[in-house]
Amino acid sequence: MVAPIDKYVIQKVKEKRVEKGFSQSQLAFELNMSNGVIGKIESGKYGKKYNVAQLNEIAKVLECSIGDFFPKKPL
Repeated sequence: MVAPIDKYVIQKVKEKRVEKGFSQSQLAFELNMSNGVIGKIESGKYGKKYNVAQLNEIAKVLECSIGDFFPKKPL
């Protein structure tokens, strides 16, 4: 099961990914992940989520702050 905070973070990563023009496959390639991992995470069907180290790498690739993926107040 994916917690509400994880769902929030996944959605924010997706929004930033789309805003920056990256496909799921392109982001997976940049992160040295297998092709379907991002899709599995974003679908929410598999209970997959990002860890902090992955979020840090995603922020580097998308040229943003890791804080952009988190809410200003606790959920």
